[in-house]
Amino acid sequence: MKEIIECVPNISEGRNKDVIEEVIENLKQTNVKLLDYSSDPDHNRTVITFAGDRDSVKKGAVQVAKDAVRMIDLRKHTGTHPRMGSVDVIPFIPIKNVTMYDCVNLSKEVAEIISSELNVPVFLYAESATRESRRLLPEIRKGEFEGFFEKIKDPLWEPDYGPKEVHSSAGVTAVGAREFLIAYNINLNTKDINVAKRIARSIRESSGGLRFIQAKEMMLEDKGCVQVSINLLNYKKAPIYRVFEIVKMEAQRYGISVLESELVGLMPMRAALESLAYYIQLPELSEDSIVETKIYE
Repeated sequence: MKEIIECVPNISEGRNKDVIEEVIENLKQTNVKLLDYSSDPDHNRTVITFAGDRDSVKKGAVQVAKDAVRMIDLRKHTGTHPRMGSVDVIPFIPIKNVTMYDCVNLSKEVAEIISSELNVPVFLYAESATRESRRLLPEIRKGEFEGFFEKIKDPLWEPDYGPKEVHSSAGVTAVGAREFLIAYNINLNTKDINVAKRIARSIRESSGGLRFIQAKEMMLEDKGCVQVSINLLNYKKAPIYRVFEIVKMEAQRYGISVLESELVGLMPMRAALESLAYYIQLPELSEDSIVETKIYE
């Protein structure tokens, strides 16, 4: 049976369509299966999702990194999403006939190439982390691009691969292996960033909220509202509907409501069906209830 690995690189460009399209077109030439790409001008970030076997995914990830480093200058970058590199993060996710161990080894191979060929420091994170303090991406990213020039001088933040100084325009990159992550954002009908900050604090694990949840407040100038930007690190134990309902409940405390929510990239069918089953009170709903499932079988 053919192995399948998913890769979801995040690049620090969400506004310049020419740059984004060049990255995507060059990626397509590496024989990976492009699944999705999503750009946000407020975040100034693009999330790319592709899949393939180990060799093709490795080639695709390196190609994205090369293009990002060549075309994206963080000295000129502004956006609401935290960032530390032109290619900010490259995760590998085991999907079929491949283990997490395989993805960890792949992450190390890609980290070695990026550091040696592009002269960009690389930090291993998630299941690839070399120390517990580097397991969580937000911990590595603290200080962002501007702060890393001083941070990298600390022996505790010596990169796992590459030079011990920040690339002048491309910053640093995190590479790792992890389980499926859902990037899910909830927009609120207010411009008060403090409200979003309080709500984000109430749901994220690091502040005593839900396990497996990372959350941060964002201001969306184009939409004239604030956002609670969320990463669900384990959608099976922290399902979307539960996160949504808590955010909605917390928003009501401040006399505001949810405008909309948005998905960045892709999510598993199981995650969508769990939320649908909750809202229509159909506990037996499963993938076998979906006509496309039967057709694709």
